Amino acid sequence: MACVFCAIVAGESEAALVAETESALAFLDSRPLFPGHALVVPRTHVPTLPELPAPLLAAVMGLAQQIAAVMPAALGAQGTFVAMNNVVSQSVPHLHVHVVPRTKGDGLRGFFWPRHPYASAEEMQGYAARLRAALP
Repeated sequence: MACVFCAIVAGESEAALVAETESALAFLDSRPLFPGHALVVPRTHVPTLPELPAPLLAAVMGLAQQIAAVMPAALGAQGTFVAMNNVVSQSVPHLHVHVVPRTKGDGLRGFFWPRHPYASAEEMQGYAARLRAALP
């Protein structure tokens, strides 16, 4: 089975792009916890964090850090939740960092993640545009 995230990186599958660097790509999760939920992936196929080459760590986490920094102001959130699964609960076996906007009382408790899908592709693209515009 082909990797869905590798297809996005290669431009073979569509995604709502948030940011990109030479080594990493960020796009919106198609099944978000909340609107604006972004995923940051290395451009090369790496299944888990332990397998990520050290030189890519700064690139992937640096992009996640930039998105987490702008997300509250860009989306009207109070903070962010940043997480990564390795194998267990990793729905796509390609390393990805979740950067999720958070507000008090949003219903996210522990690791029970209720999904809140976008109403349309246009709404999804709008969230991606807001995050892109907020990045340096």
